[in-house]
Amino acid sequence: MGVAKLTDQNTIVPESKYARIERERRYLLPDLPEGLSRADHHLQITDNYITGTHLRIRKVRDPKTNKWVVKFTKKFAPNENDLSRTMITNLYLNATEAETLSIFEANEIRKNRYYFDFEARRYSIDMFIGDLFGLVLAETSFETDEELDNFQMPPFAIADVTNNKTFAGGKLSELTYSDVRNEILQSGLLNAKSAGKS
Repeated sequence: MGVAKLTDQNTIVPESKYARIERERRYLLPDLPEGLSRADHHLQITDNYITGTHLRIRKVRDPKTNKWVVKFTKKFAPNENDLSRTMITNLYLNATEAETLSIFEANEIRKNRYYFDFEARRYSIDMFIGDLFGLVLAETSFETDEELDNFQMPPFAIADVTNNKTFAGGKLSELTYSDVRNEILQSGLLNAKSAGKS
């Protein structure tokens, strides 16, 4: 008797004590915020999104120390219409494990991440390089749903793109900056700063 094939219908993903909810807002920026420059300290991030899954391998390098952190991550939104709340599980890898998992077909994103404090809140500012050069996004995290829901867009942002699937990592990994620019123009994101109230 053969082993039954795994399908989405017969595979159960139980609740995990290792998964946590992540509450975030994501914003489109015209450039780095005033007070930050490309020469400022940043982390170099390479994300490889494994095709057809919610899985990615993230490699984070600190250029100052040449130290790396590698994370195998599962991240998904339980409600596909609300990308501000995601479930995330991280597993840290050593060099051998990272190399072993690099065989999977994956779409790559490269970016430099800067940390920026504004009005007592920390933002992660991502300046994309490679195929997405020209795109700058900011993210900030929240502890509670109330804090997330009532937060106003910061003045250095031009649009809240939290629930725009184009700006989710897995989708971005399939696009070029030209694709993203077309989405920005067609969606009218640049015409409405009120987009921050999504």
